[in-house]
Amino acid sequence: MKKDYYEILGVNKSASLEEIKKAYRGLALQYHPDRVVPEKKKEAEEKFKEISEAYAVLSDSQKRSLYDQYGHAGIDQRYTAEDIFRSADFSSIFRDLGDSGFGGGLFDEIFGDLGFDIFGEGQTTRRARRGRDIQYEVDITLEEAYLGTTKVIQVPKNDICSVCGGSGAKPGTKKATCPTCRGQGQIVMSSGFFRMAQTCNRCGGEGKVIEQRCSSCKGAGYVRVVRKIDVKIPPGVDNNSQLRIRGEGEIGTAGRGDLYLLIGVKPHPIFQREGNDISMQLGVSFVKAALGGEVEVSTLNGNVKMKIPSGTQSGKIFRMKDKGMPDLHGYRRGDQLVRVMIEVPTNLTAQQQRILEEYAQISGEEVDSDSLAKKFKRAFK
Repeated sequence: MKKDYYEILGVNKSASLEEIKKAYRGLALQYHPDRVVPEKKKEAEEKFKEISEAYAVLSDSQKRSLYDQYGHAGIDQRYTAEDIFRSADFSSIFRDLGDSGFGGGLFDEIFGDLGFDIFGEGQTTRRARRGRDIQYEVDITLEEAYLGTTKVIQVPKNDICSVCGGSGAKPGTKKATCPTCRGQGQIVMSSGFFRMAQTCNRCGGEGKVIEQRCSSCKGAGYVRVVRKIDVKIPPGVDNNSQLRIRGEGEIGTAGRGDLYLLIGVKPHPIFQREGNDISMQLGVSFVKAALGGEVEVSTLNGNVKMKIPSGTQSGKIFRMKDKGMPDLHGYRRGDQLVRVMIEVPTNLTAQQQRILEEYAQISGEEVDSDSLAKKFKRAFK
């Protein structure tokens, strides 16, 4: 069952034409198939069809009046899908959006199965379609994510045939007018009051056929290649970040698709990433923790000195400002969080044990000298 057109656009039944245009413009931007990840493109296309049909009806005063009186039944009984869209004013909507990537090409791609051209005069010709997008996965280290890097990847895809230049015809020849449809791209059949046009099966709606096919691509106009691409990965990318590289997808009659690079950041033996912050554990001797001093700390940009105050307890976290990951969008760099873990000596010399026993006596502690090291271990776990 079809949803209510007003509900689809999120407007009430008394909405003005300008309010309907504004609502549609916002939804068109949100569900533009080229603005979503490849996994959601099909879902976005269906939503785009839905909101476009709602706009086509509600922006036309005659169709809107009919819909208000009889609902979907009134529209479906009187108009074909072609009629609903043909007279709708989409051009002003997308002209206002400038170079946002909207226009006839997008509608031809999404509504091509209806067999007409929304922005044209209804001629049924084969639609120029943008090439398919490609997704490629690449793994990098945390250090590469910190500094940014360039990766050379090899992407298998369809590309223009270098022999025929994409025409599909044998070099020195060209496409001829289709003898079946006489170059119209469609076959028209009529009977009484009924007239039906369908895409020509021989030329696929193009109006031209290849008489002598290219020996390299067999008439397809493209061949399968493996292309090396230098990809710049910016500093700050995180695991599962997705980078869009325009024009590096499959070739199509209306241009190339895009390449979506899915980044995987490998686990690090020392650091863990939490947003733009980096955390780690640092072993510190009992003496250093008790008396204080400087320790050397590893960061993603080399080693630095950090002060440990006297009396530092095991598990204490120190924050080193701006020593974390750079922000992908240019905001403030993250911090590095250092968790101090006090190291208990395991093999005490006789002198070390004697000194610790004296310390215990001064502190009023009764100790078993044979298990002194074990007690220290338990105390700082």
